[in-house]
Amino acid sequence: MTGAGSLLRLIRSGEAVTRADLVRRTGLARSTVAQRLDALRAHQLVYEAGGTTSTGGRPPTVLMFNQGAGLVLVADLGATHSRLVIADLAGSPLAETTFDMEIGEGPEAVLTSVHEHFEAMLAEMERSAADVRGVGVGVPGPVAFTRGEPVAPPIMPGWDGFSIPNWFAKHYEAPVLVDNDVNIMALGEHWTHWRAHEHLLYVKIGTGIGCGVVSGGHIHRGAQGAAGDIGHVRLAGHDDVICRCGNPGCLEAVAGGRALATKLTQAGLPAESSRDVVALVRAGEPQAIQAVREAGRDLGEVLAGCVNFFNPGAIVIGGDIAEAHQQLLAGVREVIFQRSLPLATGDLRIVPSRLGDRAGAIGAGIMVIEHILAPEAVDRRIQLGLAA
Repeated sequence: MTGAGSLLRLIRSGEAVTRADLVRRTGLARSTVAQRLDALRAHQLVYEAGGTTSTGGRPPTVLMFNQGAGLVLVADLGATHSRLVIADLAGSPLAETTFDMEIGEGPEAVLTSVHEHFEAMLAEMERSAADVRGVGVGVPGPVAFTRGEPVAPPIMPGWDGFSIPNWFAKHYEAPVLVDNDVNIMALGEHWTHWRAHEHLLYVKIGTGIGCGVVSGGHIHRGAQGAAGDIGHVRLAGHDDVICRCGNPGCLEAVAGGRALATKLTQAGLPAESSRDVVALVRAGEPQAIQAVREAGRDLGEVLAGCVNFFNPGAIVIGGDIAEAHQQLLAGVREVIFQRSLPLATGDLRIVPSRLGDRAGAIGAGIMVIEHILAPEAVDRRIQLGLAA
């Protein structure tokens, strides 16, 4: 049955913006459409915005989605750096802040700091927790998505099995969604620039390496939320390299930012992080340029298998090392087009991220908005008589 939530989706997308449009698209009676629009207006999700061009008689009223009907809080938490955003229900940022914070300090310390920042941002906007409709959190580790709990995250001591939604429930009466940082980056990049492509891989190459998989226009998380963990695919010929996971020859241990920094330091070019590696490339250091190009080839070796198996329409490369994208992508493309089937690469795009380090925050916001404005969620809230 077509409920008020389905009408809202048509209005949001611009597919139907008048009562007559909604009647034609849904097949509902005008009285039923009017009743459901009344419910959406009562929850401040829809408003009337004047008329369209008339072919004679009174111009029809245009129905608009009220993106100001609530706020979404977004926390993109990295290993050492975090980005917080408060957005409206269209995902447009209204306030934003970044700050350094070690994820290894543990969930209580990190989330308390996040909440204090959110409180300050809301106060500056003269808004309150009552305006919050949802919270989205990205973390740098595996997540059991349905529970919102990190699962044995390698760089997040103390977070294993910790319920992030339960923690935020003390402060906000709103849904809390938690996902791996690469998944939300993939969602942000796809939603913003690649919605015409139903199948996409987003690869983050920073300290480590991860991949977000978009299939059929949606994030594919796999049976347990572990899909896309290409950083631990084994590379032939590197059995002497032991990964932090304990296995030999993992892609991340060979071509990740930490591995490249170690390799360059041993060669006499001091580098402590992936950002230092990029700085050396930009300074024109031949050894750094060669190392990043070779990392691209190693990444391409794994991605060639992904291309043959998954057949994406686009591969987007992000993360710190991707800032040296000219050298990195040259290596990636070289191997993918050499090792993948022509049918799979005929229209394949391999490009750097266009959102950069904002991809995760944008994706987390979209993740929450699509959840709280899903037709069934809107219908449920209307039936319960809750606020928008």
